[in-house]
Amino acid sequence: MSRTVRVIWDDALTSYNFGPSHPLAPIRVELTMALARELGVLDKVEPAGCVPATDDELAMVHDRGYIEAVRRCSATGAPDLSAGLGTADNPSFAGVHEASALIAGASLAAARAVWEGTAEHAVNVAGGLHHAMASTASGFCVYNDPALAIAWLLRQGAGRVAYVDVDVHHGDGVQALFYDDPRVLTISLHESPRTLFPGTGFPEETGAGGTAVNVALPAGTGDSGWLRAFHAVVPPLLREFAPEILVTQHGCDSHALDPLANLMLSVDGQRAAYAALHRLAHETAGGRWIVTGGGGYELVQVVPRAWTHLIAEVAGHPLDPATPTSEGWRRLVRERTGETPPLTMTDGRTPEFRDLSGGYDPGDPIDRAIMATRNAVFPLHGLDPIP
Repeated sequence: MSRTVRVIWDDALTSYNFGPSHPLAPIRVELTMALARELGVLDKVEPAGCVPATDDELAMVHDRGYIEAVRRCSATGAPDLSAGLGTADNPSFAGVHEASALIAGASLAAARAVWEGTAEHAVNVAGGLHHAMASTASGFCVYNDPALAIAWLLRQGAGRVAYVDVDVHHGDGVQALFYDDPRVLTISLHESPRTLFPGTGFPEETGAGGTAVNVALPAGTGDSGWLRAFHAVVPPLLREFAPEILVTQHGCDSHALDPLANLMLSVDGQRAAYAALHRLAHETAGGRWIVTGGGGYELVQVVPRAWTHLIAEVAGHPLDPATPTSEGWRRLVRERTGETPPLTMTDGRTPEFRDLSGGYDPGDPIDRAIMATRNAVFPLHGLDPIP
């Protein structure tokens, strides 16, 4: 399905490091790239490096005073609570600006490759820092690289960009930055803000004429319910919006083992979502697809397998779920973490779901969440909310 696929990587991307006790540990992307390399996934793509985003580039979405504050923190490691740095979620550290700007630059490199046509798809698994706001760090995120990629595309002349966020947390920063911009459709599927950070992402948040779309799923939602919700909302809206380019954020913290959230997906269910988004990129956006990572805090069992599947799917060479992890990678896991590595690329699930063609059940909390979103936004796009 895919033609040229570019994976943006530099070992320095692991310098985005809030310290040894912080959940967002850079080992997760290190182990992802190692597993993808061991399984031959990286042989199917074009590797490419990146450079840090400049201050002028960052200023497409961030206030210049905020960028200056991050630079000051970066020089000394001292906190600046007015900028959101120095909190438990976002500790300040020496070099924070440089590390954050490099991740932003990696997503810009992905956007440039796809927009200019040197790649059909491009991936930055270190990116997806979707909580950062215009003037403050938030939720482990300093610079909002998906928003920066979108802003850059708009400056190049893109008239319609769609953003789909499957992280367990609401993509609040990206939504906020484009809330009143009809050129950008943001769709976020996440655990209900009633039970999870950041407390936003209700269906009633609809943006400019329905261009902010939020599917707030109840805690405990697993593969079948999540996929039912995805297919009830995302494909119809993307088909109607007809984006010129699709940007997706793939936080894998929706997994049942993730320590920070309460959804119950498997790696197999997440893999099904990646495949669905790949098909939609070709169907609705002419194949132009920019992909980022995101959250994910089960560092050994989940993130490396999920994102290796993601890269393989983007490359057009999806892995058989029964594929064993390599012995070399297992050894690396034991050496670097002391944990027991997973033996295969599957959780042993076969994700299945019922679509809405058979109707919906008002007594089912997942169906209620689906219909709340469809009722809020489908009429604004000329779509019938009733299946």
